[in-house]
Amino acid sequence: MAASVLVIDDDSTVRDSMIAFLDDYEYRAAAAGNATEALESIARSIPDIVVCDLKMPGMHGIELLELIKKDYPDLPVIVVSGAGVMDDVVKALRLGADDFLVKPILDLEVLHHALKKALQRARLECDNRAYREHLEKTNRELQRGLNELRADQQAGRQAQLRMLPDPLDYESIHCEHLIYPSLMLSGDFLDYFELGDNQLAFYIADVSGHGASSAFVTVLLKNLTYRLRRNRQRGSSDDLMHPAQVLDRINSELLASELEKHLTMFYGVIDTRTLEMRYSVGGHFPMPVLLDDEGGRYLEGRGMPVGLFREAQYQEYSATLKADFALLMFSDGILEIMKESTLNDKEALLLDVAVRSRGDLSVLTSELGAGTTDDLPDDIALMAVRRGRL
Repeated sequence: MAASVLVIDDDSTVRDSMIAFLDDYEYRAAAAGNATEALESIARSIPDIVVCDLKMPGMHGIELLELIKKDYPDLPVIVVSGAGVMDDVVKALRLGADDFLVKPILDLEVLHHALKKALQRARLECDNRAYREHLEKTNRELQRGLNELRADQQAGRQAQLRMLPDPLDYESIHCEHLIYPSLMLSGDFLDYFELGDNQLAFYIADVSGHGASSAFVTVLLKNLTYRLRRNRQRGSSDDLMHPAQVLDRINSELLASELEKHLTMFYGVIDTRTLEMRYSVGGHFPMPVLLDDEGGRYLEGRGMPVGLFREAQYQEYSATLKADFALLMFSDGILEIMKESTLNDKEALLLDVAVRSRGDLSVLTSELGAGTTDDLPDDIALMAVRRGRL
């Protein structure tokens, strides 16, 4: 049976376009123009999922989300928010929202994808409900205390994990990653995506500090790259093709946000026909390791951290890749687990292990012990972009 969706938005044009789109995909769609109508509709017939705008007259979407999650805790909710009010998105995630979309939603396929993911999670939760309720009954008091302590961490972690990419194969180049979280939230983040015209973009970033505020910066980073990708598709901007311009854009937006956060970042673009790689460095350390038939080496390059100085300028570097290569990227958490006493010794060990791994992240992390303990001093993020066999 088709899933039922309640769309809550005070803009009738937005509601109607969503309803028409959902009808085409054979959802059973209903609409509400405000919080009162929405609560009455849910009371009459509980939908399978709710899509709720956060900015509405009368009762704000955050207040409505609180009421829905109070009375219907298992009802999945996707919130919709403008890019300029991302603080509300963090609050919504803390309150239990399953996902969020940035307005305007120019491609409604994004909505369809979010609905599928949220409904799948809801079905899995339903299957495990009896087991969860038994655990909650016997451990309620302990769980209440733990939930209070972990509320911010879980919200940020869920947002980060949902934004991470799946493994990607594009024009004979394979991209994959591993992330080992610490007990505290951090701003480790990475992504890779096709730009079309035989261009592959990728980056790894590490936001300063820990906690929800650092995780929030990764949301801004994901949103910015999404907007730049959309601009490229529309032909209005080609910034993603130019690594130094990307870092400069992120630097400006972070400073304008006044979040008092900065990040280190490595951003690269590979032409899959010529195997020419262009990249820019924003204070990122350790530098990526490039492996090929000549062995392994750290890439050259330097640059100021992103979001710290208004006058920061970023340089574009280039490298010609071999037919068979592996590019390994790390967050600085990888250095924290090494027992060597000096930074030079740690860099030497990392390069040696990277060469022996032949670009296999599981081998690299196994030799360094990244996945052998839950007590990590910092999150560890690793990414591999490789072609052929070494």
